[in-house]
Amino acid sequence: MSAGSRILSRAAYDACELCPRRCRARRSEGRPGRCGMTSELRVARSALHFWEEPPISGEAGSGAVFFSGCPLGCVFCQNHEISGGGFGLPVTTARLAEMMLELQAAGALNVNLVTPLHYAPDVRDAVLLARDAGLALPIVCNTSGYELPEVVRALAGVVDVWLTDFKYADPALAGALSGAPDYPDVAARALEAMCALVADAGARALGPDGSMRRGVIVRHLVLPGHADDSCAALDRVWEICGNDADLSVMNQYTPNERVRRAGGELARAVSEEEYELVLCHADDLGFERIWWQEGGTVSESFVPAFDATGVAGPELGAPGAQGV
Repeated sequence: MSAGSRILSRAAYDACELCPRRCRARRSEGRPGRCGMTSELRVARSALHFWEEPPISGEAGSGAVFFSGCPLGCVFCQNHEISGGGFGLPVTTARLAEMMLELQAAGALNVNLVTPLHYAPDVRDAVLLARDAGLALPIVCNTSGYELPEVVRALAGVVDVWLTDFKYADPALAGALSGAPDYPDVAARALEAMCALVADAGARALGPDGSMRRGVIVRHLVLPGHADDSCAALDRVWEICGNDADLSVMNQYTPNERVRRAGGELARAVSEEEYELVLCHADDLGFERIWWQEGGTVSESFVPAFDATGVAGPELGAPGAQGV
């Protein structure tokens, strides 16, 4: 058994170390880890999604599968219903594989797995099952960036596009807002591994419609009152991968109820001046492919309704399934 196979075996749930928390929760025995989840695979939504970067959503839409739970737990999270609230339905690996085929049949440009790697063994198995049954779409791993490089490397040949956050440069800020002062160094090592995998596979590739078939997109959400840290985070991204990755600088920060109650800088939107400062810094660094958002995009519309759309249904191999 290879090192990657060992990391992503079912035994990984016995004393879980799939994320940098390394909480060693006995998830296979029904005990939730720091991600809030047991080994029971749970999904909150599976549907076309049109609000990602243009190389991901295009005009046809990205086939987004939103997983329940999250190892990071940011205080400003927009997906708190599923990241910390536990919303979602239990599914089997065979059902997850069938969802991917259903998204392909719906015309999705890719299968976009949102916060999936605390379920990495199931994700790997489902992708391989779906590919054996005819899945031809690229697989996007949409992640907070708080990942172990060994788990990233174990997904070589499974994930085609890494859509990863790089949230912070300052450990104190990462500790205050995500309870993870190690975030900057962990995310840096994970990003190095992602870029190396793409380089090994042949570098960035686009389809005829401009959608990304292979590559890395690094996202950074500008936070109100923290433009200086945003610039420092972009410095670090540039040092790691330069123009081997696309950069997406976002101004869509929307205060959730928790931060509105707490007050302070995070209770407001990002100002135009803050956003422009960060965009100008990205340009000065030399990034050639920068995605940005037009003014007035601060809206809850970027967060889909978590209503279990597309989750229930047949398993791969069952009568009526796409893969049969």
